[in-house]
Amino acid sequence: MSRKTLVDTVADQLLEQIIDGRYAVGDALPAEAEIAGEAGVSRLTVREALKALRAQNVVRVTRGRGTYVNPPESWTSLEAMVKASDKSQGKGATSTQLLEVRRMIETGAAALAASRMTERDLAGLGRHLRNMEEAAARNEVDAFVAADIAFHDVILRASGNILLPALYEPLGRLLSAARRETSAVPDIQQHAIRMHREVMEALATGDPELSRAAMDRHMDQTSDDLREYVLNQQ
Repeated sequence: MSRKTLVDTVADQLLEQIIDGRYAVGDALPAEAEIAGEAGVSRLTVREALKALRAQNVVRVTRGRGTYVNPPESWTSLEAMVKASDKSQGKGATSTQLLEVRRMIETGAAALAASRMTERDLAGLGRHLRNMEEAAARNEVDAFVAADIAFHDVILRASGNILLPALYEPLGRLLSAARRETSAVPDIQQHAIRMHREVMEALATGDPELSRAAMDRHMDQTSDDLREYVLNQQ
């Protein structure tokens, strides 16, 4: 994982201040010099941080007037939108919405992949499933999560649609932390192993609808486990 730069840190701090309401939608941010003084960084660092926020459409520049906060619905950064949603709706609502998006993408990917899977793809699924089983036996959560992610990546790529992995990538990064949280629960590990096996067996038949249904059941299991073991415990 890449380390955050000073620019990233300042951009994150400004984003948190916006989300916390220190700077509301439509408000002007302070001058670069004021932000730099408060953060203990150079004006150049602040300028680059603001440029990063502008690239995500979190803020806009009105020439001659200043930098203003945009409404969250116009932001283009998924991470920023999720942080704002966590604040306004609660983490549970955001987790549910992320899973809804994941369901839409992954069930469709499974249906496409069913008729396009190669023997190499199926062997990869089997290998990653064995890695999940071995990681669960050793209680190695990070290894379990890595194998889980790799399993799903095979399906996304086997779909034959080159846009799917690129579209899923930012969502996958956000889901990675949630996977670590849920996968720390032994019962959830066993549920996931069972459902991954069902998905693999469905894909091996080459039947798109069977594969879609198996992935949909896996998403049901994930939703149920999230609610029972995580959200209800908060």
